[in-house]
Amino acid sequence: MTGSTICVFCGSRFGSKPAYRDLAERVGRRLAEQNAGLVYGGGALGLMGVVSDSALAAGGHVTGIIPGFLRHAERQHDRLSRLIVTDDMLDRKQTMFDLSDGFLALPGGVGTLDEILEVLTWRQLGQIDKPLVLLSEDDFWQPFIGALDHTIAQEFAGDSIRSLYRHESTLDAAFAALGLG
Repeated sequence: MTGSTICVFCGSRFGSKPAYRDLAERVGRRLAEQNAGLVYGGGALGLMGVVSDSALAAGGHVTGIIPGFLRHAERQHDRLSRLIVTDDMLDRKQTMFDLSDGFLALPGGVGTLDEILEVLTWRQLGQIDKPLVLLSEDDFWQPFIGALDHTIAQEFAGDSIRSLYRHESTLDAAFAALGLG
């Protein structure tokens, strides 16, 4: 899927472990090396800033999508290939989803969870058919997956929900799941 565009969901903070920053840096660089465009939340802070800066440093194309009210709070990134300012969070997500061929989730907070759950819901309802990969080299996403498993065990979701995402522990496996070599 070289030449594709991947939306990366991740935190606007760095998190508690240096490994999170390292992972974001490797993801950005690898996307550029694979000639895959990066779509992300448009901020310059935290892992969002790291993934975009590393993609840009490696010659990649980076599209940031940020709602107007967050331009200062998340310190909009001013050196992107393209910056799209939306009216609100709903427009931000819709634009991210429309411009992307697949989704890669790195460690993040509530906003990252929101984006993942929206993609899962849309996939479940047949509204999109684009891969979603949760990448955690240190099992960051295991508690989230446990919550999904709990909804299955309590019969609020069927086993088929597990087919809507991939959980990968290595960058190579995550990129393969996204169709990137």
